[in-house]
Amino acid sequence: MNPLLGVLFHWLGGLAAGSFYVPFRGVKRWSWETAWLVAGVFSWIIAPWVFALINTKDVVAVLRETPRETWFYTYLFGAMWGMGGLTFGLTMRYLGMSLGMAVALGYCTVFGTLIPPLFKGEFHAKLIEPVSGRWVLAGLVVCVIGIVINALAGKAKESEMDQEQKKTTVKEFNFRKGILVATFSGIMSACFAFGLAAGDRIGEISKEHGTDAIWSGLPVLIVVLLGGFTTNFIWCVILNIRNRTCYEYLAAKQRETAEPDGSDTRQIPLIFNYGFAALAGVVWYFQFFFYSMGETQMGDYKFSSWTLHMASIILFSSIWGLCLGEWKGASRSAKTRLFIGLGILVLSTIIIGYGNYIGGQSAH
Repeated sequence: MNPLLGVLFHWLGGLAAGSFYVPFRGVKRWSWETAWLVAGVFSWIIAPWVFALINTKDVVAVLRETPRETWFYTYLFGAMWGMGGLTFGLTMRYLGMSLGMAVALGYCTVFGTLIPPLFKGEFHAKLIEPVSGRWVLAGLVVCVIGIVINALAGKAKESEMDQEQKKTTVKEFNFRKGILVATFSGIMSACFAFGLAAGDRIGEISKEHGTDAIWSGLPVLIVVLLGGFTTNFIWCVILNIRNRTCYEYLAAKQRETAEPDGSDTRQIPLIFNYGFAALAGVVWYFQFFFYSMGETQMGDYKFSSWTLHMASIILFSSIWGLCLGEWKGASRSAKTRLFIGLGILVLSTIIIGYGNYIGGQSAH
């Protein structure tokens, strides 16, 4: 157990999660559902298997020995998380990276961190009685304060910009619709934390087969992400059929822009689109690759990993939002609120890391 190393891993995971949407900007003339599904194949199917096969022992045997009940709940929570995941993409469309992630992940932080210990009946024993637990709980409260300040900064930015500026930075900007989608997405996305908790037995079996503890969470990701893939696959195919975009996976030209004589069609850069979508998917997977490593270092307070993960995602996605011009035209006051919120998020990770540290010291 090494909480400081665990915090570092969670920050690396947050960097990956806060960055994965950037490669999507390189995808041209594909519908959202096509790009999302292609990226999903890499992030939810290919990457989990590849990295589990490389870093763990007997992954197929481990999954075969997993009790059916563990399989069911781990997969179910993954499917529920998938509902939040697919609407998460819509949150980015309507609110942009910085504000969208702040709102959605705010809900996700609270539900994903507190529900597992409440469900297991460990809330009082782990978060109220010990001093270390109170530090962790204080860190969560500080994290939520930082998220609220970030959201207020985004709201201030939204009120200061005219419609033309909003459409320039986020083409489909819609604050009201975005907030509703972000709320649903954040609550459902918290189910990922429940899926990881439900899959603890898979990690234990993996260690029994000789896998190092730091890699033991990788087989769990295979099952959770399979559930998420199922939900997203069904919805994306429905959209492909409804929007008549199934052809995009193989077509080199857009149909809708063709003239009656077949001229002036717009080229679809298939190779680049697959490359950027695959890159986005693999970068997305790395958030939980590092998350599973960081969780192994947090001891009895591994559920606090979710708070660390969410805080670091918001931090890095906000930095990307600034770099990509989403805050162009915002006042100094709005930007100041943003920086204060980001500073508070950094402080929350320090507090939670310290709580885990003294928890580990008392355990020794």
